[in-house]
Amino acid sequence: MTIGTRIYTWLYGELVGTDAFGNRYYRSKKQPRYGRERRWVVYKGEVEASKVPAEWHAWLHHLSPSPLTNGIAKRRPWQKDHVPNLTGTPFAYRPAGHQLRGGQRARATGDYEPWTPD
Repeated sequence: MTIGTRIYTWLYGELVGTDAFGNRYYRSKKQPRYGRERRWVVYKGEVEASKVPAEWHAWLHHLSPSPLTNGIAKRRPWQKDHVPNLTGTPFAYRPAGHQLRGGQRARATGDYEPWTPD
């Protein structure tokens, strides 16, 4: 968080809540400009937009008037927990045959023919 964001949040921010990742969500104490209040998130740790769960994303983008954390959006049994984008990290998905996973894949079936230049 930059010093400017920290000062602005301290002067004009009203804490709305936090999520499971420790991110804090704010709304402006000032009067709304252009008919919308200003809303923002202060990330815990690295600034990564994919760390914002769906219930807070809807609130940040004015899709819902309040965060969907208080049981408003019922969790379905088939839903998985929110996971930030792990691309570029050691926890990224790497299928069998990936260079960083040994580089060996199962032999292709008979329908595969590699291209060779003439």
